Amino acid sequence: MHMRRKMYLLTGLGLLSMALSAENICVSTPNTSLVINASEGQELKFIYYGEKLSEDDLKNISSSGLPQFPAYPVYGMNCPGEAALAVKHADGNMSLQMEVEKTASRTENNAVITTITMKDKVYPFYIDVCYKAYQDADVIETWTEISHGEKKPVALNQFASAYLPIRRGNVWLSSLYGSWANEGRLAQEALEPGMKVIKNKDGVRNSHTAHAEVMFSLDGQPQENSGNVIGAALCYTGNYKLRIDTDDSEYHQFYAGINEENSAYTLEKEETFRTPELALTYSKEGLSGASRNFHRWARLHKLAHGNQLRKILLNSWEGVYFNINQKGMDQMMADIASMGGELFVMDDGWFGDKYKRNSDNSSLGDWVTDTTKLPKGIGGLLADARKNGVKFGIWIEPEMANTTSELYEKHPEWILKAPQRDPVLGRGGTQVVLDLGNPEVQDFVFGVVDNLMTEYPEIDYIKWDANMDIMNHGSNFLNKDKQSHMYIEYHRGLEKICQRIRAKYPDLTIQACASGGGRANYGYLPYFDEFWVSDNTDALQRIYMQWGTSYFFPAIAMASHISAAPNHQTFRTIPLKYRIDVAMSGRLGMEIQPKNMTDEEKELCRKAIADYKTIRPIVQFGDIYRLISPYDRLGVASLMYTSPEKDKAAFYWWKTETFVNQHIPRVKMAGLNPEKRYRIHELNRIDNTPLAFEGKTFSGAFLMNNGLEIPYRHNVDYHKQNDYASRVLYLEAVN
Repeated sequence: MHMRRKMYLLTGLGLLSMALSAENICVSTPNTSLVINASEGQELKFIYYGEKLSEDDLKNISSSGLPQFPAYPVYGMNCPGEAALAVKHADGNMSLQMEVEKTASRTENNAVITTITMKDKVYPFYIDVCYKAYQDADVIETWTEISHGEKKPVALNQFASAYLPIRRGNVWLSSLYGSWANEGRLAQEALEPGMKVIKNKDGVRNSHTAHAEVMFSLDGQPQENSGNVIGAALCYTGNYKLRIDTDDSEYHQFYAGINEENSAYTLEKEETFRTPELALTYSKEGLSGASRNFHRWARLHKLAHGNQLRKILLNSWEGVYFNINQKGMDQMMADIASMGGELFVMDDGWFGDKYKRNSDNSSLGDWVTDTTKLPKGIGGLLADARKNGVKFGIWIEPEMANTTSELYEKHPEWILKAPQRDPVLGRGGTQVVLDLGNPEVQDFVFGVVDNLMTEYPEIDYIKWDANMDIMNHGSNFLNKDKQSHMYIEYHRGLEKICQRIRAKYPDLTIQACASGGGRANYGYLPYFDEFWVSDNTDALQRIYMQWGTSYFFPAIAMASHISAAPNHQTFRTIPLKYRIDVAMSGRLGMEIQPKNMTDEEKELCRKAIADYKTIRPIVQFGDIYRLISPYDRLGVASLMYTSPEKDKAAFYWWKTETFVNQHIPRVKMAGLNPEKRYRIHELNRIDNTPLAFEGKTFSGAFLMNNGLEIPYRHNVDYHKQNDYASRVLYLEAVN
């Protein structure tokens, strides 16, 4: 859609027709607006992003005094400033000067896509700046498509997805950091002059040490349920770089995109380079409000099967590790079935012929059943699953191999490694990464899933792991002039594989595991149903990790399991009640050997699973309200989920410290209807006597203005006392 002096753009849920002066374009969701100026023959300008504008305000936005920034800054004509795109033409010219050529708009799957095409003033070089505004969620995705008609290739040296100027004025940044077994930790800081960079260079996984998602609190220190917030999430499976340049202007300059380090891209004539989407949201209801926007968008558009309840499962890993056998798997299936579970997943250790998978130093790539462990094979396991009334899932790590494997002996050229260099080896001293840029390798990796599903179509769930980063820069498939494409081609290959799998097996549930939480990113999630938050299942540390992760990802995607005590990672001994209450705040599962549990513990889990089924729709489809953060060190953490209709809610309260004469704040609830009355029922109760408010009703107004006084300890027999306390309350509206 393009007119020289006036443009009519369809926006909003009601497809409202708005007349905008000049070439201002308003990209709108139900509650937000992004305004750009696309005057033909001029540079594309950014004007506004925030709360949805009225028709009158849209008409006058250019007269509001807001400065107009380049919507996609390019290098060469303003060298001191940061750039989103920097290139080198074949003649050596390193500059760009882009002007708007045309604008188009179309509707696709309940979203309006606006594309502004820009052309360099001299060269046949083009940039399409694209905006996808969802009409059922308050998220706008933006990306670029870069192409040219020059006679020789053009080198792309920097190629961010998007740029956003953010007005200075006590702006705070919330971001996630961590490491293996400590993922999703929350960091919050005021933005100060200088450059803030958040990056990833792992090559395979991109959310262990940092995340490609951030939130900007625009009016002071971040608050969970009040304040103006911009959220941004880069949807990319590979290396990324987020830059926030607080220069001498009145604005923070935010750039997000693929990490260009050692990844300069040679763009051929007529080829199109598409950058990953940057998803933007805006909320005036604080950090939790931005989270609710992301969660709704994810369930509707960015998460495989986001509208389907997740099964409650038992995974074998911490129960038996590599000690897989037919009888043991049958026993674990029977145990989870007896506790009300719905799915059993057999983890690592089930495969290998010439080389048996008894530890992490062999057999990856040899995806055949170890018949010494499983004489009846996977078919026998599926028969046992049917007998026990549960579904069956299986673990694979198809992107990897071991040098001790039949695959490596047959295809040493399939691994990522530079010529004339010995491979740098990973996990177990033998692990290597396959070159997914190679179509033959893509066929092999697709075949790992396809062969399993063709022979055993009853498999319900696949746990897809990735336990090594790229240590060796080099591809035997790419030619010598394209070696810098290695990281990008790896992830293009991964996406092609995932697309093929989903096209053939649309109903299969797949978990993205990557040494734990290494693949919590919206680049992966269209192909995966969930991710493993962390290999660390310690309930206390999980509160912190799941809190941070919830900023961007909904509970339905966060696998959260009840594990053993002492915990296998921290060796902390935490009572089962507390472990259950933490696990029930995500997608509930178990990571334990049931035969080592007492009958009393099994009964507590059975009741908890039954209770979780009651609140599962609220947790997995509901709206999150984070109430008191564990990072505030107030001795307690608390959050809740409410149903969209606000007729039901699940409230969580975990004591995080224990001291004599301790003073913990009373938690005020949020997200309820002040006019409704809610009956309170405690789930997973272990106390000898019920809480004072058990079965009582309170108005939503009272619960949000005052909260309930929760005891600091559990009323249990003396020999059962411990230093942990936690509560899960179910709220149901009554007439």
